[in-house]
Amino acid sequence: MSFYLKPKLFEALRGYNTKKFINDLTAGIIVAIIALPLSIALALASGVEPACGIYTAIAAGFFVALLGGSRVQIAGPTAAFATIVASIVAENGMNGLFIATILAGIILVLMGILKLGSLIRFIPKTITVGFTGGIAVTIFIGQIKDFLGLTYADGVKPVETIEKLEANFESLSTLSWQSVVVGVISLAVLIFYPKLEKRIPPSLIAVLLCGFAVAFISVFDKGVFTIGDLYTIKSGLPKIDFASMDFSINTILSVLPNAFTIALLAGIESLLSCVVADGMIDDKHNPNAELVGQGVANIASVLFGGIAATGAIARTAANIKNGGRTPIAAMIHSVVLLLVILFLMPYASLIPMPTIAAILFVVAYNMSEWRHFVSVIKTKNMSEISVLLVTFVLTVVFDLVVAIIVGMILYIIIEAVRRITKKGVVEN
Repeated sequence: MSFYLKPKLFEALRGYNTKKFINDLTAGIIVAIIALPLSIALALASGVEPACGIYTAIAAGFFVALLGGSRVQIAGPTAAFATIVASIVAENGMNGLFIATILAGIILVLMGILKLGSLIRFIPKTITVGFTGGIAVTIFIGQIKDFLGLTYADGVKPVETIEKLEANFESLSTLSWQSVVVGVISLAVLIFYPKLEKRIPPSLIAVLLCGFAVAFISVFDKGVFTIGDLYTIKSGLPKIDFASMDFSINTILSVLPNAFTIALLAGIESLLSCVVADGMIDDKHNPNAELVGQGVANIASVLFGGIAATGAIARTAANIKNGGRTPIAAMIHSVVLLLVILFLMPYASLIPMPTIAAILFVVAYNMSEWRHFVSVIKTKNMSEISVLLVTFVLTVVFDLVVAIIVGMILYIIIEAVRRITKKGVVEN
């Protein structure tokens, strides 16, 4: 294998010993506990079955560890993909999502082979901050229904963010006070529990506490929906019906723009996560190997019944903080989740939907980078601010594909005008 595509696993296994394994084992188990409720929540936000999130974490987590360019990267479903996956499923079904993710995986592998890993850093920060903030807003709006326990009128199935916002206002009369109470308690646990105790993930505490509370309350008054009330919880390994899938040229062409968006987003987020991880463990990742690993991981994810995946900064940081130093930790995280899907998945049906919404509220807040957003508006020139705001608004009002395309075109035009103007001033 060429050096520039050599996975970090080979390097990390040199001198591997029992002490390193114990550290990786501890970190892998803890990260799996963190990933479990988060994977389910992100699957629901993506418009797919709860188990799909765990399938994604299992397959993507394992193959990124096996072939990727970072010692400590944890891959799986992330909030950045939730809106794009949901829109693909709404427009093209699971068949369209399958094909788009396969194509994205192929694009990522080609990007790695062509040594394009270092080029990702040239994507303007204003665009990444803009669409990241936009995604955070869409996730937040998408969870209002479950947090408040709203019930939409028959036939109302909003897809776009603005449609969801309108449907929420129209359905406010159906608000469930029980759901609001459970949601507020969940939020309180997620916000304040980490200030008291950092070893146990707050999302797990919220799920267990509110799950037991809702199970008790439902004996007297069924006022809170659980995952089991709205979705079918499947145990065991996924079953993919390849024979029924449509691989026609028309289908491929229709999802190709989404495939490029998934590939670009996966590359940006994964390499950003690697950069953060490098600073935490004093290492240097291999960007091209990471792109190949992410590409294979996305292909493996959908073949295993999952959705699009990328490196997850928060889970990667948790891996590092708990002692993970080699890709073995990420592999253990995948094995633990596999055991959960085989033996414990039915218990996920007891998780209250307001708790899932609260977890996603916190995810949206953390990924919004609102301080950076405000900083750009305060310190940058009008050209950069316009790119930021256009990308942000288009992500919320339309979708990520439109936002990135228009944002890049606007940035290129502004940059070209700036250079031409600067050249003219110098010549004069």
